[in-house]
Amino acid sequence: MSYIKDNFLLTTKTAEKLYFGYAKDMPIFDYHCHLPEKQILENKPFNDVFEIWLAGDHYKWRLMRNFGVNEEYITGNKSNKEKFLTYCRVLGTAFGNPLYHWSQVELKEFFNCEIEINEENAELIWNWCNDYIALNKITPQSLIEQSNVTHLFTTNEIFDDLSTFPAIAAKGYKFKVIPAFRADKIMNIEAEKYNEFIAKLGEVSDLSVLEAKIEERLQAFIKVGTTAADVALQGVYPISDKADAEKVFAKRRAGESVTDAESEVFKGYMTYFLFKLYAKYGIATELHVGAMRNNNGVMLEKLGLDTGFDSIAEDNGIKNMSRLFDRLNNENSLPKTIVFNLNPKMNTEIMTLIGCFQSDEAKGKIQYGPAWWFLDNKVGMEKHLEDLTATGHIAAFVGMLTDSRSLLSYPRHHYFRRILCNYLGGMMERGEMTANEQLVGKVVQDICYYNSIKYLGV
Repeated sequence: MSYIKDNFLLTTKTAEKLYFGYAKDMPIFDYHCHLPEKQILENKPFNDVFEIWLAGDHYKWRLMRNFGVNEEYITGNKSNKEKFLTYCRVLGTAFGNPLYHWSQVELKEFFNCEIEINEENAELIWNWCNDYIALNKITPQSLIEQSNVTHLFTTNEIFDDLSTFPAIAAKGYKFKVIPAFRADKIMNIEAEKYNEFIAKLGEVSDLSVLEAKIEERLQAFIKVGTTAADVALQGVYPISDKADAEKVFAKRRAGESVTDAESEVFKGYMTYFLFKLYAKYGIATELHVGAMRNNNGVMLEKLGLDTGFDSIAEDNGIKNMSRLFDRLNNENSLPKTIVFNLNPKMNTEIMTLIGCFQSDEAKGKIQYGPAWWFLDNKVGMEKHLEDLTATGHIAAFVGMLTDSRSLLSYPRHHYFRRILCNYLGGMMERGEMTANEQLVGKVVQDICYYNSIKYLGV
């Protein structure tokens, strides 16, 4: 039997009351994920548990690599069964890793299976899950609806086909799928295929034309329901003059490579431009900073982007972030912004910075986003809550997301909710805050769902 019990991560009776009385049954609004919308539209039944559990999930791939597993058993040519059995073997001793918890909860919630995941039980779990899939005809729709998701925001590049979203809406699912606007491939001017990406927007002769194309595409996104945009940077760069950015753009469009310094000039200007544009249209902005991408050149060449070879960067450009927010604020063009930080050393620096730019435009107009990616674990979430409550206002917090390519990731919301309730329940029992359970329970429900729904205007 699984070690996951009803009171998992809940160490006090008050924490249990908060979780089971207020958090557990709240709906989920997944305002940032990487689920493929075409898969949701097609809604094809899965063939086996590997397709749902391991295909495309670089969190799991990374864990296997850390155990010395040959790539053939991760992204290579081994059979689905061999890859699945290997993952079970690796997971069985990954004590303390969030996947050790998440995978066990996923097994129970989606396959009604409470067998402990390890090498000894791997074959039994493989057969159990595949029998369950065949019997119940598991599809993307059924997994999302079973998770009580009301809305999910996919992450879509500026040139992506948007016809999928009205087609999903016509299906009459119990949840809504809405694209979040992302212009990273237009911003990352150093990329080898940069000019191919620009060509997808049509004829672009100069930077002003590019800006017009970006605005045109944002308008198209808004027509299908978009209320949020995403910007991902290793660090925020100084705001450059448009003329300097124009020179870099012209050089790259001529087929020449650009230096790191030139790339930062272009990104510094484009970040400023995009934030102003999002403010103009009332689009909430999700700013992700602190990820150092594509560290392993050999594996980048072999597998491509987003395959598990990114890490935490040393600096997220907080001084430049301050100058960006200040200039936008002076120009009345600072949009609602959720700052996701990947470097835990910078938690309080960012928390204190966002407190300088709040307004009555929204409760928590500038948000410190939830513990993200490498911090998306028990230690990271607890530190996030400690820093958020110490220097901010937890009742304004927009709560958890999945940031995942896996349809089985929704138990991460309950993982977070348990940690949240345990954190608040502990303070209540220690006499460090009110004992009013209903008042605290309402705050818990707001963090779980209502704050994000109001903040993102869906």
